[in-house]
Amino acid sequence: MDNFEEIEKLNVQPQLIVTEEMRSYLYDMAKWANFLAIVGFVFSGFTIISAFTVGAAIGTSTEVATMVGAMGKLGSLGFTAIFLVYAFAIFYPSLLLFKYATKAKLGVLYGEQASLDEALGKIKSLFKYWGIIVILFLALYVLLIIANFMQMKG
Repeated sequence: MDNFEEIEKLNVQPQLIVTEEMRSYLYDMAKWANFLAIVGFVFSGFTIISAFTVGAAIGTSTEVATMVGAMGKLGSLGFTAIFLVYAFAIFYPSLLLFKYATKAKLGVLYGEQASLDEALGKIKSLFKYWGIIVILFLALYVLLIIANFMQMKG
């Protein structure tokens, strides 16, 4: 951090050179990101369809409710709500990947600095998203462990 502050004081712009090998890596990453984004969109779509069809089936048939196990106990609305949240949790990172792939390809193929900057911003947002998800799951695990110990004592 100190180096950036020193450079800023000197009014010297740091130069970053993007080599052909780096461009190749970025382009390959963009292709894979595009593939993963499309798979995520499809999976998100199937999840949304399942949310409404299975959710409606749970509301009309007790057999379906027992077939889906513990999720069936939530009822039609609960099942639909949880699956819609899950679909969004899949859709959002897929959208970031898709935007990254689009902008990275433009930046690498046509040498557009602004596109590459935007692409890297999307990847930053993706890592931030997954970081927040990991923090939430770690907190949930800690709470579950504490609840388990409290139940064992009581």
